[in-house]
Amino acid sequence: MSSTSLWYATRASGLMALILLTLTMVLGLVTTTRARARNWPGFAQQEMHRRISMIAVVFLGIHVLTSVLDTYVNISWAAIVVPFASSYGRFWVGVGAISLDLMIAVFVTSLLRARMRPGTWRAVHWLAYLSWPVALAHTFGMGTDAREGWVVVLGVVCVAAVAAALAWRVRTATVQSSVRAMHASLAEAPPKHLVTGRAPAPEAIRHPGTRRVS
Repeated sequence: MSSTSLWYATRASGLMALILLTLTMVLGLVTTTRARARNWPGFAQQEMHRRISMIAVVFLGIHVLTSVLDTYVNISWAAIVVPFASSYGRFWVGVGAISLDLMIAVFVTSLLRARMRPGTWRAVHWLAYLSWPVALAHTFGMGTDAREGWVVVLGVVCVAAVAAALAWRVRTATVQSSVRAMHASLAEAPPKHLVTGRAPAPEAIRHPGTRRVS
């Protein structure tokens, strides 16, 4: 395979990985709340989130492989996982290595979720949210076609999608928190007659099987 073909494969797989990672972020932000679509149950959202994440890993692997095999630039296997160890594009390749390391940590812990404590798994899984902006920075910092109009539009769409999902999650979480707080306050509130200090009127107390005589 020629160097030109490898370059196209590297860029295409990298952009596809970014798109899929963006979809993973959006679904992750949506499925972390208890809100669910009427015709789209929670388990279906979680399954789609898992499958898209796996496809993103595949494209990420293609991106890494073609980057190393491309003889036009010198990127070693070590530079793929060790940040700032590359002699070519040291900073932006290092940023990409950081993003890759974060995604590897999330992927491995997801496979080992059944053997991990929920709190530990959740803490590591939060790294996925950090890997997305790092990957976005790598895409536009390293890419030679980052100034192309359609690539810029793609980046704007990805940022807008994640921002909208984040705003929706914050709003939903705020509403749910307010509802829970209101229910808790109502459950703990004493009866009205204890607050006012007055007992209910005798005629207001009716026993089963009796009728009010006018």
